[in-house]
Amino acid sequence: MRYEHWRKVPETFAAWPYKFFKPSELADRRTGELIVNHKFMDRLDLVRSLYARPLTISSGTRSAYSNALAGGAPRSFHLFGLACDISVINQDKRLIQRLAADQGFTGFGYYRSWLHIDLGSPRSWGVKWNA
Repeated sequence: MRYEHWRKVPETFAAWPYKFFKPSELADRRTGELIVNHKFMDRLDLVRSLYARPLTISSGTRSAYSNALAGGAPRSFHLFGLACDISVINQDKRLIQRLAADQGFTGFGYYRSWLHIDLGSPRSWGVKWNA
């Protein structure tokens, strides 16, 4: 489901059944646009539940413009509501990655201060953190 702005998401459980995240957290930071992919959001909410600590989303849905500014891939999964970047500052980044993999996330980008997760083809990039 695509929303022109996250404020247009109906305040009903059917439209937003997610316990741990608000629409504004997953929306494009510049435009407010939000794409809700329930398969992605169900898994993300479960990762947060299992982690049992707050998670900060640094980037969720991106407009084409925002994606270009961020240096994202032309067909980035952020454009389709199938990816997010999670801040791993002061977090157990290895546990977050493992929980995400256990819940079916298949794309992983490893960065110093954040982890990219998506539901694309199985792949990874960046320097994987030491165990």
